[in-house]
Amino acid sequence: MRHGKKVNHLGRKTAHRKAMLANMACSLIEHKRINTTVAKAKALKQFVEPLITKSKAENNQSVEKGTHNRRIVFKNLRDKYAVTELFSVVAEKVADRPGGYTRIIKLGNRLGDNADMAMIELVDFNELYNAGKPKKKSTRRSRRSGGKAETAPVVEAQTDAEVKADDSEE
Repeated sequence: MRHGKKVNHLGRKTAHRKAMLANMACSLIEHKRINTTVAKAKALKQFVEPLITKSKAENNQSVEKGTHNRRIVFKNLRDKYAVTELFSVVAEKVADRPGGYTRIIKLGNRLGDNADMAMIELVDFNELYNAGKPKKKSTRRSRRSGGKAETAPVVEAQTDAEVKADDSEE
């Protein structure tokens, strides 16, 4: 029985699995999306999302915390350039996202061995997927307010006659 065993071993020894996940995470950070098997993509998601959370600016307010978080991330990734990219470009892009930094899209089966393939990508870097959706205004409402939201001031629309009168004055 496998009660309480959350780690997918992926058919590898511990050192091989850690090295593979570190390499895949570096590739994901560098290229913003990679193709892999579904099982590896799910394992990579669990591996990389806490690292992205550590890189966000709100978690690195002081120099001590920033240095500590960089060292923790470097311990896992073992690539100086990937850590730099993560703490500068990626952290800036995901700053307002409260989690869920990656997306797994299933692609079908691999030709050679029929393995389930997937593409894992960083959510904020896919411009095509996010193009149709407008930015949601994130507001938190208090339960005490009784569900009353503030109303925006009403802008009066000009009639056609007023617009023509304004144009003739100029």
